[in-house]
Amino acid sequence: MFSLGRIMLFHLICLALLGELSTSWAEDRLVNPSQLEMFVDELPDMPKIQGFDVVNGYPKSKSLTIGMFMKKWKFHRDLPPTPVFAYGASWSTATVPGPTIEALHGIDTYVKWQNHLPPKHILPWDPTIPTAVPATKKGVPTVVHLHGGIHEPASDGNSNSWFTAGFKEKGPTWANETYHYNNNQQPGNLWYHDHAMGLTRVNLLAGLIGAYVLRHPDVEGPLKLPHGDEFDRPLLVFDRSFRTDGSIYMNSTGNNPSIHPQWQPEYFGDIIIVNGKAWPKMMVRRRKYRFRIINASNARFFRFFFTNGLEFIHVAADSTYLGEPVVTNETLLAPSEIADVVVDFSKSETDDAILANDAPYPYPSGDPVNESNGRVMKFIIQKNQEVDAWRVPNILIKYPSPDLSSVRETRYIAMYEYTSDIGEPTHLYINGKPYEAPATETPKAGTSEIWNVINLTEDNHPLHIHLGLFSVLDQTELVNEEEFKGCMSKENDAIKCHISKHARGKKVEVPAHEKGWKNVYKMTPGFVTKILVRFSYIHSNSSYSFDPTAHPGYVYHCHVSISPLPFILFIFKHGIDIIK
Repeated sequence: MFSLGRIMLFHLICLALLGELSTSWAEDRLVNPSQLEMFVDELPDMPKIQGFDVVNGYPKSKSLTIGMFMKKWKFHRDLPPTPVFAYGASWSTATVPGPTIEALHGIDTYVKWQNHLPPKHILPWDPTIPTAVPATKKGVPTVVHLHGGIHEPASDGNSNSWFTAGFKEKGPTWANETYHYNNNQQPGNLWYHDHAMGLTRVNLLAGLIGAYVLRHPDVEGPLKLPHGDEFDRPLLVFDRSFRTDGSIYMNSTGNNPSIHPQWQPEYFGDIIIVNGKAWPKMMVRRRKYRFRIINASNARFFRFFFTNGLEFIHVAADSTYLGEPVVTNETLLAPSEIADVVVDFSKSETDDAILANDAPYPYPSGDPVNESNGRVMKFIIQKNQEVDAWRVPNILIKYPSPDLSSVRETRYIAMYEYTSDIGEPTHLYINGKPYEAPATETPKAGTSEIWNVINLTEDNHPLHIHLGLFSVLDQTELVNEEEFKGCMSKENDAIKCHISKHARGKKVEVPAHEKGWKNVYKMTPGFVTKILVRFSYIHSNSSYSFDPTAHPGYVYHCHVSISPLPFILFIFKHGIDIIK
């Protein structure tokens, strides 16, 4: 999206968030990351909430009440407490990120999400974009989406199902106070976060995120992967900038101020947060650990690697296990993607290991990382070797491969970018249609479809599909791309514009650890990404245990804020109406 010159201009407008203009730190009362010592705070283990009861030795469904509260949070030893929005069972136990919900396969979890937020937001937001605005102009609208969850539409967290404190005001698609998660899908990693129309960016930046782990002991137990609170840890990673008073910094001047006074296409902070602490440290033993790494950033991609050469053993991606483990030296995570990895610290030749990042921002052609955003956290490794009972088997959990013979429909999904007269992005659409347009995809429950996603923008866009899981088949470069773009801007029809003639360039290999079933994938700019989307349970190939055709349907969207619908959701939202 941005040339280098435009990136530099954007950074100047953003008052040098990267610290390259030293005077701006003082002028805008921003914390200079270089003045904060790294690796001084212990990595928190977020509190856990069990999504089931055990009665007479048998698991039973459970009802939870989880609220959203305003409180103060300590992100670093030397930062003042920061005003945040936090999830928790109570104000006193609320955290950033929120508690990890642990659910069991086949056991229903019910959650009443309660809004206890104040009348006014703690961060600036732009009223010129499509936004949930209460009629009284009071209250912070919120709604929760369980990312990766496969459940009924009324519990999916539609952006227009928002509500304010005490349910005083509700959005047009609001249905129930209590959400029903039936947990009948495959075991894996999910995360929950705010999903309110036009406020998702600021609500997540304020702290409304948390992990959700769906376990299936009968299936996962025999694998003998590292487990237990000490050896199996979710890591929610995101970036922030702060003022010297400790508050979260978010620029309140838009890149197109005459159009959108506040809204900016992306948010980048120079301080990297893991589980609510800036550049934390963790003491580990010389044995295997499992880390469920969730990129909860607004726009920052992370390309993780260990400075001492330790490897990642991938066992799952997003919400689904791999068929067999894949070993890599680095792993690239887009916003909202999840890497489930085992790290064997007994292989380390040093007594510490720094988890680092070298992904340019914006990705893939933006600025290089600096010392602050190029470091994530530090592992301090005990010297004594140990007997390690954990293992990584050669075979994990095998699910059916994508079946091309079952494909019922082939679709073309084109991503367009629109800019102002000063060349700055104003919004993006899918297939030239806005959010308010009727549902554009109507798959039949129990079937598969081929979606050819055509990225006509200049940025890599992580595409997330609600309900359906998909497998990436290939990525093919567009040749004579400008000719194709010109045609598409007039016809908005990939067939009429001879997509087969243009999708003939080089291929990008899908990484081995991302060849399983996914719910997010990185759409390379200037490429056509072919995916097979499955609208049924992949572990049983059976139909859903709920009615997926009910109101208000589902959506698919990008997970980077490059349009006037801010933050990671509903950037180019289109509806999915499931038909019977």
